[in-house]
Amino acid sequence: MSKFGKPHIVFVPNYFYPDVASVGQLFTELCLHLQHDFNITVVAAQPNYAGEELGRTKRVEHDRLENIRIIRIKLPKVNKQSKLSRLRYIATYFFYSVWVVIRQKNVDVVYSISQPPILGGLIGTIGKWAKRSKHIYNIQDFNPEQAQAVGFMTNKLILRAAKWLDMLNCKYADHIVTVGSDMQETLLKRFVAERAITDNSVIHNWTDEKDIVPLPPTHPGVRAFKERYGLEGKFIVMYSGNVGLFYDLENLIHITEEFKGEAGLAFVFIGEGAVKKQMQEYVTLRNIPNVHFLPYQAKEQLKYSLNAADVHLVVNQKGIKGISVPSKIYGVMAAGKPILGVLERGSEACRMIEESRCGVVVEPQRYEEIAEQIGRLYRESPAELAAAGLRGRAYLEQHLRKDISLDKYRHLLQSIS
Repeated sequence: MSKFGKPHIVFVPNYFYPDVASVGQLFTELCLHLQHDFNITVVAAQPNYAGEELGRTKRVEHDRLENIRIIRIKLPKVNKQSKLSRLRYIATYFFYSVWVVIRQKNVDVVYSISQPPILGGLIGTIGKWAKRSKHIYNIQDFNPEQAQAVGFMTNKLILRAAKWLDMLNCKYADHIVTVGSDMQETLLKRFVAERAITDNSVIHNWTDEKDIVPLPPTHPGVRAFKERYGLEGKFIVMYSGNVGLFYDLENLIHITEEFKGEAGLAFVFIGEGAVKKQMQEYVTLRNIPNVHFLPYQAKEQLKYSLNAADVHLVVNQKGIKGISVPSKIYGVMAAGKPILGVLERGSEACRMIEESRCGVVVEPQRYEEIAEQIGRLYRESPAELAAAGLRGRAYLEQHLRKDISLDKYRHLLQSIS
């Protein structure tokens, strides 16, 4: 028990306030929600998800957010297109995180997530044994399955070793949290031969549905966003989030060429990531005038950018079912916007769209069908699109509210600490 009389929880989420990464925002909100019930220490990288240059020189710095103690680690700048650069970044974060966790006193629970891949869980495993504490392992993405699905990792020996190590992390964890029912199924399948697995539960990610609400096109914030980027009067198909390796965006961008003559239609990609440069080069080479690449929007602007779209893309690469759930779906549903899902049938995000009837779903890599659906949505009546989006909002309010997930986390930590 902490010297302050409350259980001491050490969170190791990689990203944390003020980072714009969705994981960073989720765990910032979680820790703020829990700060009066627990003594909280957060071990995270210094903010750099969107390429911020902060000019900090110390390897480890101490900070605070309200009652939360934060220990930030300075990491090398990462080139997401380079495996070597990624490995250097991950290795530095892993070794310094382990060192920082071991130095903490009176630790009751180490709470780690599946970032960096596999090593995030190992930080918790090492912390558990070094501090004689409990370990909660939050799996946001299954690896090496995710890396294998997109061809980022192909060496069979390395794949087997990585999966063995992550299954070890799962075995030694006191509780595992997955963020979707399909991911829970993947967890159970990992251990089907052993007929035993650590206590586990499903707790969905979330957005702040009281902050992100449906707004009309005439709202000053929505209008200002469109004016800033020259999008007035356009039918906007938007992708907002990580422009990374796990979404097939480098191929989906080819669809935009079919609509290059549609002056009233705009494709808007908001965010940063490993394939953004490749996408930009394709658009430039093909001279497609109605594709726009925008930077990450500040959190306070997110409600306006999300509401500026007529349709949102929520996508995953083929093979990601049961491995990851795209967090962007929560913000889109909160904004009351219809969704074009490029998702595998039976995946968590697909289920949300189908149950709420807030959009349409096409299987990944069916590019002609995706283009057909974009054309159909472009011709759809505004009233029908608005109704679909509001069905998604109603579903979120009933099943996926922020307070539901936060209370589940509080009860879990109270029961285990």
